[in-house]
Amino acid sequence: MSIKLATMYWLQVKEANYTRLCKKKTILTVNGEFPGPTIYARRGDTLVVNVKNRGNIGITIHWHGVKQPRNPWSDGPEFITQCPIQPGSSFSQTIILSDEEGTLWWHAHSDWSRATVHGLIVIWPKIGRPYPFPKPYAEYPIILGEWFRQDPEAVLLDFMKTGGDPNTSDALTINGQPGDLYPCSSSETTKFIVEQGKTYMLRMVNAAMNIFMFWAIGGHEVTVVGTDGAYTKPLKTGYVMISPGQTIDLLFKANQPIGRYYIAARPYNSQPLISFDNTSTTAIIKYKAYKDSSSPPVFPNLPKVNDTSVSVNFTGSLRSLATRAHPVNVPMKITQNFLFTISLNTFPCPNNSCLGPMGLRFAASINNISFEFPKISILDAYYRRITGVYGDAFPNFPPFFFDFTSNNINRSLQTPLNATEVKVLEYNDTVELVFQGTNLVAGIDHPMHLHGHSFYVVGWGFGNFNRNKDPLNYNLVDPPLQQTIAVPKNGWTAIRFKADNPGVWFMHCHLERHLSWGMDMAFITKNGSRTVESILPPPPDMPPCT
Repeated sequence: MSIKLATMYWLQVKEANYTRLCKKKTILTVNGEFPGPTIYARRGDTLVVNVKNRGNIGITIHWHGVKQPRNPWSDGPEFITQCPIQPGSSFSQTIILSDEEGTLWWHAHSDWSRATVHGLIVIWPKIGRPYPFPKPYAEYPIILGEWFRQDPEAVLLDFMKTGGDPNTSDALTINGQPGDLYPCSSSETTKFIVEQGKTYMLRMVNAAMNIFMFWAIGGHEVTVVGTDGAYTKPLKTGYVMISPGQTIDLLFKANQPIGRYYIAARPYNSQPLISFDNTSTTAIIKYKAYKDSSSPPVFPNLPKVNDTSVSVNFTGSLRSLATRAHPVNVPMKITQNFLFTISLNTFPCPNNSCLGPMGLRFAASINNISFEFPKISILDAYYRRITGVYGDAFPNFPPFFFDFTSNNINRSLQTPLNATEVKVLEYNDTVELVFQGTNLVAGIDHPMHLHGHSFYVVGWGFGNFNRNKDPLNYNLVDPPLQQTIAVPKNGWTAIRFKADNPGVWFMHCHLERHLSWGMDMAFITKNGSRTVESILPPPPDMPPCT
């Protein structure tokens, strides 16, 4: 039997000084870089990533979109699969790739550290296997993010203490740079040099903490060819809507007159009552033969900030490639049917002195349970059969059925249960899960992310899901395969997946404030009957819980 050698990476979490918006500040970085280094692999590879924490707080690293078959120990969400790597300590994480191909990303999964601790994962086809499209001339990263003048950890501590909404960021960024439209930013604006007639791949991730984004290139169309580590049918478009946590692979042909063109991104926000960073970030594409002049770059036509119709039109247009080399395997016989309401909520506050609605404290929930993080990891408790850490009574359906998207919902429904509950699945269960948005407190889009699995997005719509009518319109032929999906404001989205990966797997909203408020839960998939269907043993250097 041949032994496959793993590729080694070393990531050192440490503080470094960065200047943005005319001001120097200390941020948490990986290897001193912001954004962090790109990790390269081929489909099916195994990587070993040695993470050393030289920062000042505990840290975990999550490999977003990597399924990690049988290996939840290296998945990374704090107190779900591990405890934080303490300052001065290390953790050697094994990253097991399976059928992922395209662009994924890695990021901190502890407190709000991922604001600056993140980077791309590029997964090429196996040697000798082609892309399902003509090979691009070159590849460029497009990492969308947010910049806070404040320490992101201070933002977290402040809004969790006051019960209100977090302070908004002070700039959006492309590859760590705000761009021309912000003070003290023009000279450092991200720039890409292209040759006329060549085709380029843009590997994009929305690494922002709390902002959906519209994105476009002045004067050019792009073609979407992949999302979340899976290929899609080519989709030509003049704009992209990308939700926090999502990755998109794009082909861009430099087929316009020689010149300079802006890449730009601005927020998409469907809820006018919520404050957000309503600014635009830019980068510049410059054709190689262009001779410098004072003419400004061509700016793209971006959708309006609150244009829900163009947002859902883009998301709803994605389709799996569905070829012999990249087949579709949508579960058809469903063994577990779930309806999960995803809601903003409130908790009581002494003397109504908090900064949330009506003097209450903001919260969030799934099926009326606001997730409470335990003090040790759920995976450790499950594997070692430690009792009292979590319950296994997460409900299949919401405890109360009402008009979820009505404008007149009784305020008594706003207070959720605070608990640590999981949903237990049998090995090889086939799951249909409908995310139902609600108008409790305020309706808004939610980017829901599932660890350990990809899922097929088989349907979506506005209003309340109708179990008798809506499944008749499901796409079971070529639905997109994703791990992060934007559930539309006051609408629903249906996903299907097979629970064939034993372990503990987190599911949560990728708007960081909603995660902090409790829009989280976890699945436990039991071992199968064979050794190859069972969780691998934990590595010897798992970070201890202190």
